[in-house]
Amino acid sequence: MQNTQRAAEWRQVVQRLLKAEMSKRGVKYQDLSERLFSIGVNQSADNLRNKVNKGILGADLLLQIVYVLNVKRIDRDEIADIFDDLGVSLEKD
Repeated sequence: MQNTQRAAEWRQVVQRLLKAEMSKRGVKYQDLSERLFSIGVNQSADNLRNKVNKGILGADLLLQIVYVLNVKRIDRDEIADIFDDLGVSLEKD
């Protein structure tokens, strides 16, 4: 499998995880922007929407989002379940 395809699959996992966590908490992108601002991170709602929808964001922003959403843990099995939902095997071809 090509690295670009595998990277795209991982971006989908990031997207789904963040959207699920936001949904669980009833957090919209404007709310997320405000929460991030409260810890000194300036990201507009539109910018966050674009980054999350593409699943492309830096590790620092990912951790900041996890922090402000008060995510207690990201379970390895949850990641595997998303890959299963996508019909993608994590094993090397």
